[in-house]
Amino acid sequence: MVESPTVFRYFWIFGLVNNVLFVVILSAAADIVGPNLPKSLILLVDILPSFAVKLSAPFFIHKVPHRRRIMLLILLSCVGMILVSGRKLSVCIGGIILASLSSGLGEITFLQLTHYHQQPSLNGWSSGTGGAGLLGSGVYMLLTSILKVPVGISLLLFSVLPFAFLLYFRLDAQSSYQPIEDRNVESTQPCTSSHDSLPGNYKATSKWMALKNHIDTTLTRLRSLFIPYMLPLSTVYLFEYLINQAVSPTLLFPLDGDHTHPFFFNKYRDIYVTYGTLYQLGVFISRSSGSFIRIKRLYLLSVLQGLNLAVALCQSWFYIVHSVYPVMLLIFFEGLLGGASYVHTFMNIIHDVDPSEREFTLGAVSMSDSFGTLLAAFTGIALEPKLCSHQVNTGRNWCLQE
Repeated sequence: MVESPTVFRYFWIFGLVNNVLFVVILSAAADIVGPNLPKSLILLVDILPSFAVKLSAPFFIHKVPHRRRIMLLILLSCVGMILVSGRKLSVCIGGIILASLSSGLGEITFLQLTHYHQQPSLNGWSSGTGGAGLLGSGVYMLLTSILKVPVGISLLLFSVLPFAFLLYFRLDAQSSYQPIEDRNVESTQPCTSSHDSLPGNYKATSKWMALKNHIDTTLTRLRSLFIPYMLPLSTVYLFEYLINQAVSPTLLFPLDGDHTHPFFFNKYRDIYVTYGTLYQLGVFISRSSGSFIRIKRLYLLSVLQGLNLAVALCQSWFYIVHSVYPVMLLIFFEGLLGGASYVHTFMNIIHDVDPSEREFTLGAVSMSDSFGTLLAAFTGIALEPKLCSHQVNTGRNWCLQE
C-alpha cells in the first residue's frame, strides 16, 4: 500500500498536468482570436470535446485499461499543444480539440482512481488542478506580459509537461488495488463462455438486450446524481465561466497616465490575462481546502456565484467602479467559489456515496462542470459582443483594442 503523503504528491502532479493545458489555452484566448472575435469561441472549442468524452464515458470507460488511457493522454496533450503553438487559427483549433479530449479523459481516469486511494488522492488531485490554474495562467502572464516571450514559443513550452503522466506507472507498480480492467475481465468471462453454444441470431439478440439494459441502468444511476451533485456544480461553472470568458474581457479601464493600474498593464490584453491569473489563484486556494473544511450545502456556492455574475454584468454595462482593483478582488472571490464547489462536491461523494457506487459516481459527476462550462461558452459567444457593442456606443472602445 502506498503511503498517504506519496499518494497526495502523485495525484497533485496528475491534477496539475491534466488541467494546465486547458488553463493556458483559455489564458491565450485573447492572443489566439484577437480583439474582433469573442473569447468564448476558444472556451467552446476547449470544452466541447472534453464534455463529449465525459458524457459518453459512463457507457464504455470501464472497458479501457488505465495504462492505455495514460499513454493516450500523453499523445493527445503533446500533439495538441504543438499544434496550438502554430498560431494559425485553424491549426490552433485542431490542437485545442486534441488537448480537450485529453483533459476530459484524464479527469475521468484520475477521479475514478481516487476511489482506491481515498481522501489523500482526492485532496492531492483537487489541489493539483488548482495549482494548474495558478501555474498555467501565472507563467503565461509572466512569459508574455512581463518577459515579452512570443506567444507561439510560450505555448510550445507547455507541450513537455504531459510526460509527467508516466508517474502513473510507478504508482501502479506500488499499489495493491485490483485494476478495473482486470475485474471486468473476471466478471464477464463466465457470461461469454456460456453463450458459445447458442445460435447466432439468439446471441445477437442477447447482446442487444444486454446493451439496452446497460444503458437503462446507467441512465437511472445518473438521474439519482442530478439534484445532489450535478446541478449545483453545473450552475457554479456556468456562472463563473460566463464571467471569465464573456464578461471579464469587457471589464476594462483606460491605460493612460491619469489612471492607476499595475505597472505591467501595457495593453488591454494584459488586463484579461491578469484576471485569469487572479481567478486561478482563488481556485488553487479553495481546491486545497479539502483537508481543513467540508461544505455540504453546495447550492449556497451556486447562489453566491450567481451574485458575482450579476455584479460583473452591472460593472460591464454601467461602468460603476472606475478602478481595476475592486474588480480584481471580485475575480479572485469568484475563483474561491468555483474551486470550493469542485473539491467539496467530490469530497461529499467520497464520504456519502456507497463504495459500490463511488467509482461510477466520481466519473459521472465530472461531466457536470464541463456541462456548465459548455453552456457558458454558447451563451458567451453572444453576450461578449453585446457588452462590447454597448460600451463602444457609450464611448468606451477599449474592448476593440489589443
